[in-house]
Amino acid sequence: MAEAKSKYKRILLKLSGEALAGGQHSGINPGTIAQIADDIKEAHGLGVQIGVVIGGGNFIRGVAQASQGMDRANSDYMGMLGTVINSMAMQDALEKRGLATRVQSAIGMAAIAEPYIRRRAIRHLEKGRLVIFAAGTGNPYFTTDTAASLRAMEINADVIMKATNVDGIYDSDPKKNKDAKFFPELTYMDVLKDGLQVMDSTAISLCMDNKLPIITFNLNKPGNIARVVRGEKIGTVVH
Repeated sequence: MAEAKSKYKRILLKLSGEALAGGQHSGINPGTIAQIADDIKEAHGLGVQIGVVIGGGNFIRGVAQASQGMDRANSDYMGMLGTVINSMAMQDALEKRGLATRVQSAIGMAAIAEPYIRRRAIRHLEKGRLVIFAAGTGNPYFTTDTAASLRAMEINADVIMKATNVDGIYDSDPKKNKDAKFFPELTYMDVLKDGLQVMDSTAISLCMDNKLPIITFNLNKPGNIARVVRGEKIGTVVH
């Protein structure tokens, strides 16, 4: 692996399913996933170990389906299957760029993914492979944000990097309110108290209890993943 130029030894990168859809709102946009894979490759080249958690919202959102009458547990399991599709697509894009990857699923899928085994995941990371954690926590009623927090803790990541469609955390949606206030830095309690839309409260509480920092930043600017890995001050830090 290249000599480390990274501020971090090991990170957990959280991507939303919607990010993979690009501008088409659902499914997987080939151009978008190629750009994300290029950015991950650039960051990996700095010597950092990378675990990835991807949501499934570009296929189905469990909460949304449950609100329309579907059984919540059933709809959440469907969402987990969406994350497996996204994980396989990301694995394909990364391997086309010469990166060794493994998909580990919290739900048994022996034909297409390894089972999630903590020690095996850490060993893959130590060998320079990217590990993509699929199927959330494997349990309904938990989001992929919570899965990202849990996996980050289990693999002893230094930070969670949450890639979003805006430059960080604001007090309101900057795409709808041009006067939205940007926060370069926040505490976990600020996020919980003010109900800021970063990650769900379970995920934030888990990070707070284990003193794991979260950096949110704009995924749509090429090179941003590497910039955060190098320690450049972009996005919002929650600690």
